[in-house]
Amino acid sequence: MVKPRGICPSGGYWKAAYCIIDTHKMPYFTRLILFLFCLMVLVESRKPRRKRWTGHLEMSKPSHSYNKNLDVTKIQAGKPQQLLRVDEHDFTMRPAFGGPAIPVGVDVQVESLDSISEVDMDFTMTLYLRHYWKDERLAFPSTSNKSMTFDGRLVKKIWVPDVFFVHSKRSFIHDTTTDNIMLRVFPDGHVLYSMRISVTPLDSQTCSLELESYAYTDEDLMLYWKNGDESLKTDEKISLSQFLIQKFHTTSRLAFYSSTGWYNRLYINFTLHRHIFFFLLQTYFPATLMVMLSWVSFWIDHKAVPARVSLGITTVLTMSTIITGVNASMPRVSYIKAVDIYLWVSFVFVFLSVLEYAAVNYLTTVQERKERKLRDKFPCVCGMPHSNTMILDGSCSESEANSLSGNPRSHILTEERQDKIVVHLALGSESSARKKRLLKSQVGLRLFQNTHAIDKYSRLVFPASYIFFNLIYWSVFS
Repeated sequence: MVKPRGICPSGGYWKAAYCIIDTHKMPYFTRLILFLFCLMVLVESRKPRRKRWTGHLEMSKPSHSYNKNLDVTKIQAGKPQQLLRVDEHDFTMRPAFGGPAIPVGVDVQVESLDSISEVDMDFTMTLYLRHYWKDERLAFPSTSNKSMTFDGRLVKKIWVPDVFFVHSKRSFIHDTTTDNIMLRVFPDGHVLYSMRISVTPLDSQTCSLELESYAYTDEDLMLYWKNGDESLKTDEKISLSQFLIQKFHTTSRLAFYSSTGWYNRLYINFTLHRHIFFFLLQTYFPATLMVMLSWVSFWIDHKAVPARVSLGITTVLTMSTIITGVNASMPRVSYIKAVDIYLWVSFVFVFLSVLEYAAVNYLTTVQERKERKLRDKFPCVCGMPHSNTMILDGSCSESEANSLSGNPRSHILTEERQDKIVVHLALGSESSARKKRLLKSQVGLRLFQNTHAIDKYSRLVFPASYIFFNLIYWSVFS
């Protein structure tokens, strides 16, 4: 029989479940709690313990097969050796500083001519610009004599020529997806520097692209075309909507600045020839049709004032609209362009047709006024027995008038011919001298009395003059 004890011996909570206690004297609820507590202690003692976090990842030990496949080129035993030795030299100075000018060869490959603006007098060109020079500071030992190629990150650490585009309005290096720059270094120190650029220079129809060093004069930097005219290469697929590229050629010369000195400058010249068919449809044909339309008024009766006036004003206003539209799409220059000559001569022809009708209308009014004066001065004596009358128009001569004065039937006046002027002269008791003076004064108004002759001459003179002008114009500007 074991004696009951009030407490369990010491030795930790692991031995608490094995203490001999007289459980018969404990209440039922207390025994249940004690049983659950012992069960929980037993479960917790069987769980594996978690290790504390030390801040370092524990890597599994590599197997023997992993050691075989390990890329030893990616394992750096120490600081890598720099082949170009960029940090050992001062690349803020040009190569061979203090010595002769360093030669820098240049070549260009034109990728595209994107746009040509006549109003702004500029064009946009995308090209590959390449520089060639030698920098012995970049030489490196090589057994295979192969070059090394780098991107634009190395350009910021070494010396490169500071070439810029003269008269450039806007230029940029393409940066999709990265800066389009390539640097190739050869073992002997020769460097190829290439970049893709879009530039918008200011120029006229004979366009030129100019390259020049910004800081280095000809004593420090000598720019030259690496292969002469072969240094410029173009894509055969380049085409423009309004122009045809005739030729490309390269030149070089010295440029002088009074404050800094002489600089080498390279030129890319190309000549553009305009596609004339577009301008024939938009400018020349409408102007020619307006001039021909103004000639229609020569066949309209001079008494139809509204018709001839409205036609003349319409053609003048249409020519003004054509000239305004063409000038809006052309550059604002001080010299006279070929299209200006054609349009303004056409405008003069249209304006002269309006003036022609003004002259015809004025002479008709003067003629009618003089007819009224003659009728008032020499009243009609038709039907009187001792009087003679005659008919005088713009085409009769003085002898015909004298013969008509003795004709007894001349008193019959024909009213069917509206273009003839009927003059009644009382010749009964007047002297022959008085009669001759009156006849001479009437014959002197021959051209002014027949206003239809001006329209007849205009029908021939205006078209012949305009055709002659077109022959001269297209022979000179074609």
